[in-house]
Formats: sequence, C-alpha cells, structure tokens
Amino acid sequence: MKVYKDWSPSPRTIMTPGPVEVDPRVLRTMSYPILGQFDPEFTSLMNETMAMLRELFMTENEWAFPVDGTSRSGIEAVLVGLIEPGDKVLVPIYGRFGYLLTEIAQRCGGEVVALEKEWGAVFRPAEIADAIRLHRPSLVALVHGETSTGRLQPLEGIGHVCRETGALLVVDAVATVGGVRLATDELLIDAVIGGTQKCLSVPAGMAPITYNKRAEAKLQRRKKIERGLLPEGVSADAPATLRPIQSNYLDIGQLQDYWSPARLNHHTEATSMLYALREGLRLVLEEGLEARYERHRRHEAALVAGIEAMGLTLYGDPSCKMPVVTCVEIPAGLDGESVRAMLLEQFGIEIASSFGPLKGKIWRIGTMGYSCSKRNVLLTLGALEAALIRHGCELEAGRGVQAALDVYGV
Repeated sequence: MKVYKDWSPSPRTIMTPGPVEVDPRVLRTMSYPILGQFDPEFTSLMNETMAMLRELFMTENEWAFPVDGTSRSGIEAVLVGLIEPGDKVLVPIYGRFGYLLTEIAQRCGGEVVALEKEWGAVFRPAEIADAIRLHRPSLVALVHGETSTGRLQPLEGIGHVCRETGALLVVDAVATVGGVRLATDELLIDAVIGGTQKCLSVPAGMAPITYNKRAEAKLQRRKKIERGLLPEGVSADAPATLRPIQSNYLDIGQLQDYWSPARLNHHTEATSMLYALREGLRLVLEEGLEARYERHRRHEAALVAGIEAMGLTLYGDPSCKMPVVTCVEIPAGLDGESVRAMLLEQFGIEIASSFGPLKGKIWRIGTMGYSCSKRNVLLTLGALEAALIRHGCELEAGRGVQAALDVYGV
C-alpha cells in the first residue's frame, strides 16, 4: 500500500487579486471545536454574523448572510433567484467577469442586453443610465471591481434610474467589499454579492450577500409559484415564463428561511467557515471601514510609486483604477511568465498573470486585506526589480523601493 507523506504548503507572500493571505487569527478560529448547527451558541453566532455583514455592506437590509460556496455560488444564487425566463437583463461588460454575469443570466433564461466597453476602461454612469431607459430591463447586473483589468466601475446615479424604471440593480462586489467603499443603501443597490477570499482575508468557501425588500418581493413571488400558488390575475394556462427557482441548493428563498428565526433546515452549515467569516468580519469592523479603505489606498500608492520609478507602465485608464489591484504592462520582448516564476521560486512571492485579450500582456498585483501591508509592498517591489534585472532589463537598482519609502514617509 502506498504511504503518503505529511504535507504542508511552502511559505508564500501572496500578492494576487485573490485568493490572498488569511489573517492568522482567522485561521485559528477554524480549529475551534464543531458546534451543532442548531446549538443556541451557534445560532447566536449566525445572528451576530448577519449584523456584522450589515455593517460591512453599509445597509439596513434585513437579509445579509453568506451562501456556502465560493464567490460564484453567491452570484449564481442571486441571479438564479432574481431572473425568471424571459426577463430582460442588462449587463455592462468591461472585463472577464461581465461575461460571467452574462453567461449566468442566459442560463437562467434571461434575455441579455450586453453593453461592451474596451478593456482597460469603464462606463460613465450616464451611459448605463441611458441604456436602462432605452431597453427597460427587469434587472441590471454589473461588476463593481473588475480584477481582470484592474478597473473600478462608478455606480453613482445608476440605482436612481433603476428605481425610476422598475429594474432591480445587482452588483458583483466580490473583489471590492472590505477594501473599497460600497454604500449599498446610499447607492440604492437591490442586491450585492461579496467574496471572502479577497479583501476580507478569509479562505474561499463562502459568499456574503445582502438584498433589500424590492428583491425579496420577487423571491417571495417565486416561492408562491414553487408552492403552486400563481400571482393574482395569472391563469393556470398562462404562466409560460413563471418558473420556480431552478436550483435547490442556491434557492435564496430557502436560504432565507434557514437564516430566519424559524431556522428551517435547508443544508448542513459549513461550521468552520462560518467561524472564519465571523472572525474576519470582526477584524474588519475593529479596524474600521474608513480606516481600512485608507490603508488599501496608502499601500496602493506606495506600490504604484515603486512600479513607476522602475520605468514600468501601468495598464488601463488611471481615472478608474481599482485601489486593490494594480495592472502592469509587461515590457516588450520580456517573458512575463519567466519573471513570475522567478518571483515564486526565488522569493516566494506570487503575482498574477492575465487572460483573454490581456494574456501575456500584463501582470496583476493585488494589495488586498491581510496581504495589503508595507512589508509585502516593499518585498514585492524589491523582488520584482531583482527579477527584472536578472532578465536583462536596465534598471537603476533600488529606485522602486526608495520611491515606495518616500510614500511611506521614511
């Protein structure tokens, strides 16, 4: 019989757009003893987690809870719940994850109207507003922070137009929640999906979501259909487009019942992951949201200063750059993957490549959550500089790190 050796991962400094390094205090909570999912101590922890999520999402929504699964489970749960066959869905696309929203919406039977923007830029809110008024969609789904391009979509005013036209506004904030300000209620967003493995510095495995009464009304309507109760005025031979939520596991109506005081059994909760999420949220709120946003901006500024001091070029429109992801153009003639491999093998530092039209053209460096620190920024700049010099680039040694130190006021 083959004997498998004990294994532990090599030490890494993770500077990708996710997953990122997990706070040791979060990892510690995952070793705590398991509680039964209906143990009063555990249900109390569930309630506390919901309260913390409301603070994180900056909302008064009743419903704020995690979906068990990676971030995509939250995206699917919200879209599967809110899109019925035949619904018109507007998706502004400015990177890879806009196409993901499009695919999921189409799988739900939605009639997708896609707006496309060249990668590296974003939409003016007025462009999206005009499209909403023109196409009159039932739902608008867009990405707040597009990690494939490092761009941040402005959301101001879009919610007002959705209210004006009756559309629901759904925002994918997987890459931004906990690192970039997102005021759900102020922006009139109907549903938001977050991620644990990015700015929250919790392992991948849960997708925090929140939604308001407007979204809940549609879920309740579909729940009635699921029980064979058609909406008033709809005859039994007419509901070609009326369908119950297709997924059982990702049925938000059932998940809502599970997270309600009734605790109607739906699934076995991912106990240790909930411990981790609760601790991650506690640490976010202990730091303070505004202080946390400022920390991300500060370390981004130091990283950017160092990269530019090396003579490297940042990718994309600087006016809409994400403060938690920095995209760098790979110099002409340089093997970008060889540089990444040297960073990993010689320095234990991981940065990301890209995909689609940007494959082989840019590096993506994340400064998210626990990974967003002065130590990590300085190490990354020094290692990148050394790797570039080893690959034949003519750089003035030390310039990048010195520029970052200037930002830090050293």
